[in-house]
Amino acid sequence: MVCQEDNFYPQSEGLCCRVERTNESRIMAGLAILKRIYLAVYNWVVFAGWLQVLYWAVQTLRTSGYEAVYAAVERPLQFAQTAAILEIFHGMFGLVRSPVSATLPQIGSRIYVTWAILWSFPETRTSPIVSSLVLSWSITELIRYSFFGMREAFGITPSFLQWLRYSTFYILYPTGISSEVGLILTALPYVKVSEKYCLRMPNRLNIAFDNYFATLFTLASYIPGSPYMYTYMIGQRAKALAKAKKSA
Repeated sequence: MVCQEDNFYPQSEGLCCRVERTNESRIMAGLAILKRIYLAVYNWVVFAGWLQVLYWAVQTLRTSGYEAVYAAVERPLQFAQTAAILEIFHGMFGLVRSPVSATLPQIGSRIYVTWAILWSFPETRTSPIVSSLVLSWSITELIRYSFFGMREAFGITPSFLQWLRYSTFYILYPTGISSEVGLILTALPYVKVSEKYCLRMPNRLNIAFDNYFATLFTLASYIPGSPYMYTYMIGQRAKALAKAKKSA
């Protein structure tokens, strides 16, 4: 509804405009509340998934050894990591301020390792690298999701949690990325021999796809991608901690 001036009924038109603005304000306030509720629920649900991953990983390392870690954490790992796809859409639709250019490569690489490597090639699951991967991912995500969950649910985040959110990546990002690369390298021989997901000519689609070369390409993408993400996070840390100092 568009408010227009009317020479005959100026007061009624003014009242109409005020009512319209009030209704719009209420709608926007309602949408903002729904957004916060959704993001709070999302963050705490995924937090619970990563908590299960960390718990079962530690328990299994203590009782059965690294060979059994993947079997113990497979379901919650797949759930928690796959749920992160929603964060790409959160950025696209403006629910969060995180740029898609930073979110997409990080989530994409993790989804790739979760499904295209660990799920697709069981030979990789008993590697000791799985333990370092799972521990790095789960600790990182428990901090991150609790940070955002607190902010969305209560409007505040404890200072220690903010420090952890913007500092632990100095160690956990290199260990996580190294584990991802290590598992892809471990899978390479099996990718080549099995020809899983390969599409050979001739076929009805008249398209060829070699999963081995696609895996090599993905591996090569870590060379520019990892430094980019690392420097991005360093920049985010500087901004966040500087802002926290000013508001303190």
